[in-house]
Amino acid sequence: MSAALSRPSAVLFDWDNTLVDSWAVIHAALNETFTAMDHPNWTRAETEARVRGSLRDTFPGMFGARWQDAEKTFYDAFGRLHLENLTPLPGAAELLRQLAEAGAYLGVVSNKRGHFLRLEAEHLGWDRYFNQLAGAGDAARDKPCREHVDLALGLGSGKAGPAAGPDVWFVGDADIDIVCARNAGCRAILVRAQPPTEEEMAVAAPDLHFPDLSALAEHLRRL
Repeated sequence: MSAALSRPSAVLFDWDNTLVDSWAVIHAALNETFTAMDHPNWTRAETEARVRGSLRDTFPGMFGARWQDAEKTFYDAFGRLHLENLTPLPGAAELLRQLAEAGAYLGVVSNKRGHFLRLEAEHLGWDRYFNQLAGAGDAARDKPCREHVDLALGLGSGKAGPAAGPDVWFVGDADIDIVCARNAGCRAILVRAQPPTEEEMAVAAPDLHFPDLSALAEHLRRL
């Protein structure tokens, strides 16, 4: 991992479990879906280990010809649960405020459906911080594909930020976020309590790792 980087001109964030704690809602909605589809339920640990891609990329392989029925069941359950259980992660609001006041371009690249992503950002009052919120289905292809990053940077939207490159930091909690950053040529920043595993490092090592958002905020203040 790189020891130091220059201050970013733009910061893109994953959403779920990077800025907000979503595991409980995702887990509950998935198990409602599994029950309806006669699939065995997952444990919470299995959910956290397996959920990475968007539904349009993962459900066809999981449910075959019935994947659209499963998708409807999942989103019906998620829509009932997500706002009342939405929990910002410690330090998230402060970090977004710090970056916005410093004039950084801010965006989100999330494999949560764009409609739900924007509802959640508005519910938290964070929509004012972001130049662009790009959720699943908003771009031609979802994370980890380059198109999703380009959309979050405003390409073709009239809200253009800097082009994807080393001056753009991509902040996330999972291996898919690091891969996405690499696919777009951005700096990959891992934020979670656990350091990257050997398996993750072999696929795509992050440039920097922080145990939490407050540590990332302090690092940025020092740059």
